[in-house]
Amino acid sequence: MSTTDASGWTIIVPVKPAAVGKSRLAGVGTDREALARAIALDTINAAAAAAHVARVLVVTDDAGVRLELRRARAVEVVAEGDTRGLDAAIALGASAAGQGTPRAALLGDLPALRPADLDHALELAASVERGLVPDAEATGSTLVTARAGAVWVSAFGKDSAARHRLLGCTDLAVDRESTLRRDVDTAAQLSEAVALGVGARTSAVLAAAAA
Repeated sequence: MSTTDASGWTIIVPVKPAAVGKSRLAGVGTDREALARAIALDTINAAAAAAHVARVLVVTDDAGVRLELRRARAVEVVAEGDTRGLDAAIALGASAAGQGTPRAALLGDLPALRPADLDHALELAASVERGLVPDAEATGSTLVTARAGAVWVSAFGKDSAARHRLLGCTDLAVDRESTLRRDVDTAAQLSEAVALGVGARTSAVLAAAAA
């Protein structure tokens, strides 16, 4: 693959079990577990629909997510098992992808993600060894990329954008308003995602809570 070829990416999406995921959304008036799972599935489905994505590897032990994805196109589930921590789960997916393919870690909390926004970022990422898309607050990270042949590294968590830059990641020129940057951990961030337009599963959970 040439360094300017944006096709054929493997996207790695780590998903915590819904029973423990998105704890800060407990007060938004919905079934938090159902909402956490819906957010993850909307993110995965958007990634799988992107033109430059050949394969999505979901690293999870969540039985509900595994069940929902059993017939999903171009989506495979990797069992998290005894792996602990976000970076370790992502590394498990990166190992399954193989170093010979371009890989990207995408956080599973982007319910408003549009496939075209992910495609744009991957086009930009094709020209750098390692790329980074910060979150809307510019401190965290929603996407980290490595082109074919690059050793996988990541440092998700608090202030991860700065730590990813120290690991050699280049900021990709993705607009602040891109749906790729609106991750959801809080009620306020969920409201922003809803304003952008969340996916069908998240919308259904929120609608059921409002009924």
